[in-house]
Amino acid sequence: MNPNFVIMMANLEPEEAIFIQNLVRDLDETQQQQFLAMYQNKRRDTTLILITTIMGFFGFAGIQRFLTDRIGMGILYFFTGGLCMIGTIVDLVNHKSMTMEYNRQVAAEILASIKLWQNR
Repeated sequence: MNPNFVIMMANLEPEEAIFIQNLVRDLDETQQQQFLAMYQNKRRDTTLILITTIMGFFGFAGIQRFLTDRIGMGILYFFTGGLCMIGTIVDLVNHKSMTMEYNRQVAAEILASIKLWQNR
């Protein structure tokens, strides 16, 4: 693995970094760099999700759902006050797993697009 790739992954959570390393180990160096550049732009940070979830207690419920591409749930949270704050509390507790799930989905989509581009 490219040493620059490992350095660029330093800002990832440990579990996320291991997942990404396993995901890209079969790619060549150029593809790894391309993957990481795309992934860094699309991934969500757990701190961002935590802050937007906390904002749900002050009248902006559902922003964390919009950021994780769950538009329908975001609209529902917005109009119901975070499902009467219960959904917001649940999201507050589960913000790390919600972020990791979103980031895994993004990584899989990017990897699929890189492999599709490679087969052309």
